[in-house]
Amino acid sequence: MSDRLVVVTGAASGIGQATARAFAADGARVIGVDLAEVDGYRVDVSDAAQMADLAQTVLRDHGVPDVLVSNAGIGMTGPFLATTADDWERVVGVNLLGVVHGARVFAPAMAERGSGHIVNVASAAAFAPSRSLSAYGATKAAVVMFSESLRGELAAHGVGVTVICPGQVRTPITSTTRFTDLSAEQESAARTRMGEQYRKALAPEKVAAAIVRAVDTNPALRSVGIDAKLAHALWQTAPWLMRRMARNGPADRVGR
Repeated sequence: MSDRLVVVTGAASGIGQATARAFAADGARVIGVDLAEVDGYRVDVSDAAQMADLAQTVLRDHGVPDVLVSNAGIGMTGPFLATTADDWERVVGVNLLGVVHGARVFAPAMAERGSGHIVNVASAAAFAPSRSLSAYGATKAAVVMFSESLRGELAAHGVGVTVICPGQVRTPITSTTRFTDLSAEQESAARTRMGEQYRKALAPEKVAAAIVRAVDTNPALRSVGIDAKLAHALWQTAPWLMRRMARNGPADRVGR
């Protein structure tokens, strides 16, 4: 990765921060992007205009990225019947449109150059239906199909596309996850409980390592973590079992 330019969204913490550090340790020039304070650019990935401005700045001041990692995401859990239009707009805006905007503003320059790699971070929730993850899971499943379609289109231009689907990962997403059916006090308690559940989850550095490897090996999809690999295998071979589990599974989990 020596001297290659890498753009990472959601770089202030969790998987994004670990990924930025992994690429930097491998010699890359890394540009971090986040809505929170970050050593890079402060941008809301759900805002198309802000992403267009980001791309203009990066292309002008740094050049065409060799790698784009669209990792920014938010958690949301709760029954569909308690999920508002505003809830849907927020989770779709960040988890899905944030990925779309990233590709939209950087892929044309990569395609014109004839090289590059886009890594989109989804979740095992993309293929693990849950009674409490209708909104979150829908965005992640959409990221998987968007990535597969984009991969087919950009292959002719020398640009690779990989979608990464982690299982449970020990990141700050548990402290900000939206619980659509709970009061503020109940939501705080649920976040604490979720944080305890994730304390022994996969380290974000494991996902970062998979992302760096994906740039070299160009897989279409890579599940990261035993739980993610098992969920993917079951969805492919025994979807009826996954549907049964969706009816009876826990109500306060997110996929990454």
